[in-house]
Amino acid sequence: MAQAPLRVGLLGYGVAGRVFHGPLIAATPGLRLDVVVTRDPQRRDQVRREHPAARLADTADEVWRSPDALDLVVVATPNRQHVPMARAAMAAGLPVVVDKPLAPTAAEGRALVDEATRRGVALTVFQNRRWDGDFLTARRLIDAGELGRVHRFESRFERWRPAIKPGWRESGAPGEAGGALWDLGAHLVDQAMQLFGPVLSVYAEVDRRRPGAEVDDDAFVALIHAAGVRSHLWLSAVTAQLGPRLRILGDRAAYTTYGLDVQEAALREGTRPGAPGWGEVAPERYGQLGGDGDLRAVATEPGRYQDFYQQVATALHNGTPMPVDPEDALTTVELIELAHRSATQGAVVHVPPTPRN
Repeated sequence: MAQAPLRVGLLGYGVAGRVFHGPLIAATPGLRLDVVVTRDPQRRDQVRREHPAARLADTADEVWRSPDALDLVVVATPNRQHVPMARAAMAAGLPVVVDKPLAPTAAEGRALVDEATRRGVALTVFQNRRWDGDFLTARRLIDAGELGRVHRFESRFERWRPAIKPGWRESGAPGEAGGALWDLGAHLVDQAMQLFGPVLSVYAEVDRRRPGAEVDDDAFVALIHAAGVRSHLWLSAVTAQLGPRLRILGDRAAYTTYGLDVQEAALREGTRPGAPGWGEVAPERYGQLGGDGDLRAVATEPGRYQDFYQQVATALHNGTPMPVDPEDALTTVELIELAHRSATQGAVVHVPPTPRN
């Protein structure tokens, strides 16, 4: 007998909810977008057009009053609301997906993860860039030994946005967790840890380049991993000429790619997983493997953002692990905090040892 679809409540219908979560939930067998929480009239109209079967609610309180009507809650609100909304969902006994970053501070993130454990409620974090095509390809090449021993990992999320856009991401108000390091850094730090493991020390340079900027818009982060690899991460809204998206240097070969993964642009244009060519890049955009004078193009793995929610559905149906361990997301928050501290002090900051029970 086929299992009934899991009913999903989506909190928020800004960029995260409308571009990523809503379409991916709707495209996942075993999930049904049941209710969307937003009071903005324009966004409510968008929900009616894009997800006509979904109910609308003005506030999350309407969801908490009838928790038995849902099987999963997705928190796609501004960063300052991630923790209170996730805690309310867990108090209602509902599994939770939280958009990245998990929390605006490590202390809040630690308390949230501990509460999920105490309540026995599933918690995971939307680190969708683990399913970027170039990242999947890089991981395959590293695991296969194609690069030999990797000594440096370079990763960039660079943009050219010299004008400041209104919105909470550009706000310097306490608790907003705005700025490039919290936004894009949550992806780059997570990817580096997924490839090369625990981090021993952090060095960062964090700047506000645009006139009137309240938050960082240009940052560099250097991580030293316990495995000996150095990760160099760039995040910027003020890069008029973009560098390589990935450059991974090993003692046998290097791997270099240009351009962001295609899935976000496709989602913004209304394309959905399952469409012909989903997640694929053209051959002229394939990354290059080898050394100068001896390079070969390597086909980029198709990106698979849909795998995140498919794994969520499988976990809730079958009890398998959620796609992202919240402890990983918490470590990312801790490293971002250390990066801000490093930039303030102008010094390398060592990662405190993890307490052992």
